[in-house]
Amino acid sequence: METQSKTTVPTLYEWAGGMEKFEAWTRLFYQRVNEDPILEPVFRGMSPEHARHVAHFIAEVFRGPTTYSDTEGSHYEMIHHHMGKNLTEVQRRRWVNLIQEAADEVGVPDDPEFRSALVGYLEWGSRLAVINSNTDTIGEAVDAPMPKWGWGETGGPYIST
Repeated sequence: METQSKTTVPTLYEWAGGMEKFEAWTRLFYQRVNEDPILEPVFRGMSPEHARHVAHFIAEVFRGPTTYSDTEGSHYEMIHHHMGKNLTEVQRRRWVNLIQEAADEVGVPDDPEFRSALVGYLEWGSRLAVINSNTDTIGEAVDAPMPKWGWGETGGPYIST
């Protein structure tokens, strides 16, 4: 009888390097945001914990620990944080560019498959943030689950609940 080894595909969270990598990434990113003339006004006055919360949020979406939804918020609340910010396409593009540059600098994996998933999520999430920032209602249920992003599994785009 021939046995086949079964390999486990790592999550995007695992592939990226775990929580230390996510926290280093968002810490550097928000340092850069504070120096950026396009984004600094949007994030002026953010709490010192903001970068860590965003790291926990993205890590959870990438199928890491549920730290964000267990102790820091929910997907609904993240949407709510963007309401009334009136984000522009220029700000969105700058946000995407800066966060990718920070990913490069802290050594987030740069292989094509991972970066495809990462960029897909950044584009999807940042475009939703712009939409939600320019409305006064949230179409998502208060108890909606966190999105889960993967390697592009079949059964839909990269997201599943």
